[in-house]
Amino acid sequence: MIVLSINGQDSQVDVPDDMPLLWVLRDVLGMNGTKFGCGIAQCGACTVHLDEQAVRSCVLPVAGAVGKKITTIEGVGGTDLGQRVQKAWLGIEVAQCGYCQTGQIMAATALLAQKPSPTDADIDSAMSGNLCRCGTYVRIRAAIKQAATGQITLPQTIA
Repeated sequence: MIVLSINGQDSQVDVPDDMPLLWVLRDVLGMNGTKFGCGIAQCGACTVHLDEQAVRSCVLPVAGAVGKKITTIEGVGGTDLGQRVQKAWLGIEVAQCGYCQTGQIMAATALLAQKPSPTDADIDSAMSGNLCRCGTYVRIRAAIKQAATGQITLPQTIA
C-alpha cells in the first residue's frame, strides 16, 4: 500500500511502484483534471506540483512521489496564488480548447511561487515545455503578468 499526500489529504493506493503518477491520479483516484497529452514529458498537459515544483506526472513513478506534497489542478485554487492564476486565466480568456490549460496553470503557479515578479524571459523559460495547440501563448504570458501583480481584469458580462 502506498500513501500519497495529495492536495493536503492522504490517499492510500494499491498500485505498482513504477505506475506513473498520472494514472494513479486519473484512473485510481478519479482526479481527471490532470490530463494525458504525450506520455513522454514533452507537452506539459500532465503537470502537477511535487513539493511546489512543476513536474510531469506521466513519467514520474508513483514511488517517487511518496513522502512529498502533491498538488493537482483540483487543489491549486486552495491557495491565494493559485486563485490569482485561475482568475487571471479567466480574465484574459486564455483557454480555447482548454486541454493543455491545467498543465499551463500548474506551470504558471510554480513559476510565480519561485519568481513573484517574472520577466518575459522567466515566463518563456518556465512555460517553454508546455505546448498549446491553439497558440494562446500571448494570452498565457499576459495572464501570468496579471496574476503576478494581482491586478486582474475580469471579462465584462452582457446584461
